[in-house]
Amino acid sequence: METGDSVETPMEIKDKLDLDQNGTLVDATKYRSMIGTLMYLTSSRSNIVHANCLCARYEAKPTEKHLKEVKRIFHYLRGTVDMGLWYTKDFGFELTGFLDADYAGCKDSFKSTSGKT
Repeated sequence: METGDSVETPMEIKDKLDLDQNGTLVDATKYRSMIGTLMYLTSSRSNIVHANCLCARYEAKPTEKHLKEVKRIFHYLRGTVDMGLWYTKDFGFELTGFLDADYAGCKDSFKSTSGKT
């Protein structure tokens, strides 16, 4: 993971995560550790909360597909190091927000999802 380009979004838009029952299982302990690291970062990086929570749904039996998405979040963070909550008294600030909604988008339960950052 030390090499690789950064990406512009924390998750692929076209490929939605599902249980991937036929996928190759990966080390669940490592996967959970990566999710935990990302959970810690969500306190100052609210733009990764949604992607991280989607990946956390599959902690019981993570596959290579799920691990690939978690690594994508880390690549996204690499390219957006300057984003986050920064409080300085000398400079003004620029507020950036995002909103997304998805009707019955979960492939497993067909539940709708919406979120904002």
